[in-house]
Amino acid sequence: MGLSILLLLLLSLLFTPISAANLFTLVYKGCASQSFSNGGSAQTLATLSSSLTAKSASSKFYKTTSSSSAGQSISGLFQCRGDLSNKDCAACVQNLLPMLSSLCGNAVAARVQLNGCYALYQVSGFPQISGTQMLFKTCGSGSAGDGFEQKRDTAFANLQSGMSSANGFYATSYQSVYAMAQCEGDLSGSDCSDCVQQAVQKSEVECGGASSGQVYLDKCYISYNYYPNGVPRDGGEVGGGGGGIGGGQTGKTFGFLVICLLFARNLMKKKDDY
Repeated sequence: MGLSILLLLLLSLLFTPISAANLFTLVYKGCASQSFSNGGSAQTLATLSSSLTAKSASSKFYKTTSSSSAGQSISGLFQCRGDLSNKDCAACVQNLLPMLSSLCGNAVAARVQLNGCYALYQVSGFPQISGTQMLFKTCGSGSAGDGFEQKRDTAFANLQSGMSSANGFYATSYQSVYAMAQCEGDLSGSDCSDCVQQAVQKSEVECGGASSGQVYLDKCYISYNYYPNGVPRDGGEVGGGGGGIGGGQTGKTFGFLVICLLFARNLMKKKDDY
């Protein structure tokens, strides 16, 4: 009897689909190269963070703006992965928001992506980039063998078809390939479809025949995994990149500071504005 209970406990641990540690794993960060020049920004950021935290218990996407007494405005948002529960979303956001300052200090703009959620803020007037600009990618090591790219491409086609009628989040699988996509919460349906299409094309180019990958654009991201023993019932790991249940791949990360360079490049154009 005792052995049976032990085996059940071990099996429950093996097949737990989402762990807090996985939700809170850092994927990438982007920090503007310039910092706030006045002390009032700390209070404005604190107010912004409080607003985002409060909404995370009931919403998976929220965008707002806070202003200082001097009239300086800072906009910010958070978004959770579409299939997270409200509880997991709130936990992810609450762990994420303090990382904006711990990782980026007093930067005038910052963006931090975890496996389960992301958040960003930027001062009013901060230079914008294209919604389809690639911020980060990670591709699995090794090839999945003959026939994989055809399976992946079919999964991608199903993903794009599903996203056209989804509410900004969609996951699908084809044979042994699991694919997922999500757009920023206030993106229109047509812009979301266009963004995902761009992400798919970039994934095919950047990751080639790699057995797993994640591609993050400014307004959307996609993730895919190959599972030679079949896609797990829970769809695999949150975030979908690097490894995976049954996949055995180790992710190889490229361009970790791409978004930082983009921020710096845009700030150079308006370096005297702040």
